[in-house]
Amino acid sequence: MLIGKVTGNIAATIKHPVYKSQRLLNVAILTPELQPTGEAVVAIDSVDAGVGDLVLITQEGRSAMAVVGQTEVPVRTVIVAIIDHIDLA
Repeated sequence: MLIGKVTGNIAATIKHPVYKSQRLLNVAILTPELQPTGEAVVAIDSVDAGVGDLVLITQEGRSAMAVVGQTEVPVRTVIVAIIDHIDLA
């Protein structure tokens, strides 16, 4: 699991059939201290996140497929939660 910040929407006129009913978002990866790592990913939005939201993403294929509800599809990165607060105790 990784922490990220949604930085934008992704639009595509042609995409794999599994993505046709899915919303794709650009997510900048952050450290636990919320500092940018310089990395970004395209993720399926399963929680109705928006630009500027802090999110929890999974980059494990089987977990991502379970969230989408399909198996054996080209899905790796999915937003699984919107983060309200982080406590690094």
